[in-house]
Amino acid sequence: MAIRAFSRSRIAKLSTVLLQNLPNQPTKPNSLPSNPQIPASELNTLYNLSSGLRQYHDGRPRGPLWRGKKLIGKEALFVTQGLKRLKDDEEKLQKFIKTHVLRLLKMDMIAVLTELERQEQVSLALKMFQVIQKQDWYTPDVYLYKDLVIALTRSGKMDEAMKLWKTMRNENLFPDSQMYTEVIRGFLRDGSPADAMNIYEDMKKSPDPPEELPFRILLKGLLPHPLLRSRVKQDYEELFPEKHVYDPPEEIFGVY
Repeated sequence: MAIRAFSRSRIAKLSTVLLQNLPNQPTKPNSLPSNPQIPASELNTLYNLSSGLRQYHDGRPRGPLWRGKKLIGKEALFVTQGLKRLKDDEEKLQKFIKTHVLRLLKMDMIAVLTELERQEQVSLALKMFQVIQKQDWYTPDVYLYKDLVIALTRSGKMDEAMKLWKTMRNENLFPDSQMYTEVIRGFLRDGSPADAMNIYEDMKKSPDPPEELPFRILLKGLLPHPLLRSRVKQDYEELFPEKHVYDPPEEIFGVY
């Protein structure tokens, strides 16, 4: 105990001596201003840089269901997967529609339809659209028809697309330019120029102003059919007099 008390007293005396011998130098003031002012131009530069970093996207794919998972709920996603799983068994498919599809809310039904179209499950999308048409809340909508008709034509199902087209026209709905273009392209791809011309005649009755793209598709696809092409060319030159139509050499497709 005595040794411990003696050591404490010596440490206290030594600390007092060291504190007395320290030089009394004034502390240096802080070199930074208390209220720094950043120019407005530099602030704008920093803001643009930070916003650019936030908006940066590396462009990598997110997977086949990334869009669906982001835009539709769990119930709609479950129904989409169930329809795809049972599409080859008509009996089980109809039972699944009664027990699960009909329980969906309006927005979930539309989300399932959109997702099936996106995944190119056009037969299932057509069944889903028929279910939607039977709902009490359904009202004719050209955009519902548009996506499904385009999906059917791109899949080569022109008969189903035209049945849906006639139903749409019976409901006094007019297609837009994109629908006309895709259906005309589908018939030309299918080797049916007469059907493409029928759609063209229907397009001329549309209340919307004409656009150039459907005419361009027809003028290109009707090269082996000079008489049909000349009719489209004449209408095109009247509607777009400032545009030029390229005619191939006569020895390729005959005399125009």
